[in-house]
Amino acid sequence: MKITRLRVYRVDLPLVEGRYAWADGKAVESFDSTIVRLDTDEGLTGWGEVCPLGPSYLPAFPEGARAGIARLAPVLLGEDPRETLRLNRKMDFSLKGHPYAKSAIDMALWDITGKAAGVPIATLFGGRYGDSYPLYRAVSQGTPEEMAGAVEGYKEEGYTKFQLKVGGHAETDIDRTLAVSEILSTDDVLVADANCGWNRIEAMRVVQGLSGVAVAIEQPCPTYEECLSVRRQSNLPMILDEVIDGLGPLLRAQADLACDAVNLKISKLGGLTRAKQARDLCVELGLAMTLEDSWGGDLVTAAISHLAASCPPDLLFSSTDFNSYVTLSICPDAPRRTAGRLSAPTAAGLGVTVQEDALGEALLDFAD
Repeated sequence: MKITRLRVYRVDLPLVEGRYAWADGKAVESFDSTIVRLDTDEGLTGWGEVCPLGPSYLPAFPEGARAGIARLAPVLLGEDPRETLRLNRKMDFSLKGHPYAKSAIDMALWDITGKAAGVPIATLFGGRYGDSYPLYRAVSQGTPEEMAGAVEGYKEEGYTKFQLKVGGHAETDIDRTLAVSEILSTDDVLVADANCGWNRIEAMRVVQGLSGVAVAIEQPCPTYEECLSVRRQSNLPMILDEVIDGLGPLLRAQADLACDAVNLKISKLGGLTRAKQARDLCVELGLAMTLEDSWGGDLVTAAISHLAASCPPDLLFSSTDFNSYVTLSICPDAPRRTAGRLSAPTAAGLGVTVQEDALGEALLDFAD
């Protein structure tokens, strides 16, 4: 089997709630998502998606993803898409760094690999545990009252895990977290996610102000060393996210006891191949995980679902369903949440069908 054609599409994903805000005053109203289609000489097609959270969150931006894919496309034509690890190494040789630019391609490779084998990606990733798994709901930054009101609405939708977007003024973030914690039950899970938004002084003010509250702190500061400093002076659980971009940081975090859980994002790691490696290492280390991506629509949600469904439940801290946050659907059969939980598709590959008329014309087209 050989890759004969690669096409790239751009789609806008407007937000259901109109706006999404997080640390340092950053906010978006619509996401710029890149879709990749791979065709083969045996008639199989694979789909992938990458959607950075704007240009100022991680070292990733939509135009960069498409530029990287354009550089990688010629080296993939004529290759067997089922040789995922070898092709990842070839992409790394051809383009140093820029893991997010490789993510949609790698996702499409796995989609084809699953279709060729006649099984869903979850099966290739070790097999699914149960019929569904729990989701968290991200709560856009607002006033304490607005965020508490949003959580009340999400609880009615069946969510029991909540990730508050904080990372602003320390006292306001304390108030935001307390306002939400007061309306939660003992079975609910609360995370205050600063997205690197605090310095160490602000972070310490927050963790001291929340001492005794049932909340986990996620990525309080920009660097690993700063987060570790806060961790060593706090009695609250710690989750690392932005600084976990490969196996090395995972091993370091485990050795330092720097966290109680990590957030693994598919595109930050470079695709499903690398995300599976990181997930499996976490399983061996006994380290809990949130499995997700930076953002995305139906294709990213489907990819996350296979990674999460094949993760041991005792180590799956949470996951998310990005397609419920946006108004555009390109896959009518994409997984949809039910009472705060999601199931991975059972059809082969990603298990979803792309409605191609929703994509428009291809921006880029490479053929063998």
